[in-house]
Amino acid sequence: MQYGSIYLEKMKQILDRIRQEQGKNIAAAAEIMADSIAKGGLIHVFGSGHSVIPVLDIFPRYGSFPGFHPLLDPRLMWFNVLGPGGVRELLWLERKEGYAQVFLTNHCLLENDVMLVFSHGGLNAAPIEVAMEAKRRGLAVVAVTSQENYRRAQATHSSGKKLADLADVVIDNCVPPEDGLVRIKGLEEPVAAGSTIAAVAIAMALVSEVAGRLVQMNIKPKVFVSPNVNKNAIQHNEEVFEVYKQMLKNRR
Repeated sequence: MQYGSIYLEKMKQILDRIRQEQGKNIAAAAEIMADSIAKGGLIHVFGSGHSVIPVLDIFPRYGSFPGFHPLLDPRLMWFNVLGPGGVRELLWLERKEGYAQVFLTNHCLLENDVMLVFSHGGLNAAPIEVAMEAKRRGLAVVAVTSQENYRRAQATHSSGKKLADLADVVIDNCVPPEDGLVRIKGLEEPVAAGSTIAAVAIAMALVSEVAGRLVQMNIKPKVFVSPNVNKNAIQHNEEVFEVYKQMLKNRR
C-alpha cells in the first residue's frame, strides 16, 4: 500500500502539528465555549460544502452533548453530483453574497452565544457572512481554517475580508491550500484531501475540552451515548434530546 501509506503518514503529521501548534488556540476557544454554555448560551456550528461534515458530526454524536447547535441548510450541502442538489449549485450558492444573512434569520443568535465556523479556504461568502453577522449580533467567533491559505490567497468577498479576519480565535487546520496531500508521479494534481479529517479532529478536541471545563465548573453535560455499550441508551438519549429541545425552546 504505497500511496495509501503516504496519505496516512501525511495525515499523522497534520494531526501532530494540530496537537503541537494549535493546543493554545483550541484551549482558548473551549474556554469561551464552556463559559457560554454555563451562562445558557449555545455554540452555533456552521460550514458549507465539505465543511458541513464536522457540523454534522459534532452533535448529535455519541460522546457529544447539548450546547452545540449545528446550523444546517440543505442548499449549502450536496445530495447529488449533477442536477438538483448537485455540486455546481452548491458551489454557486456558497459564493453568493447575501444568502447567509437570509439563512440566519431562521436562527436565534444571542450575545452569550459563540459561532464556530469551519472553512478550509476561508474565502467564500457563506462562512464569511455567517461570521460577520455573528459579530454584528455580539457573538464571539471561532474559525477553523487553513492559515497557509489565508497567507497566500487574496480576499474574494466584497468586504475585503477573509474568515480569519473576523474571528476572535483562529484554529489552523494545518492543511495546505490545495487540500490534496499525495503527489503521484505522472499526475499533476495532488490527491486525497486532508481538511475533513483535520476539521473533525479539531471538532472532537473542542468537544473534549469544553466537557472538561464544564465539569470543572460543576456542570455535568448530558452526553449522547452508544446503544452498543449502554443498555439504557434509548431512554438516556431521549433525555439528551429533551435537554437540547429545552435549550432551544428557552430562547424563543
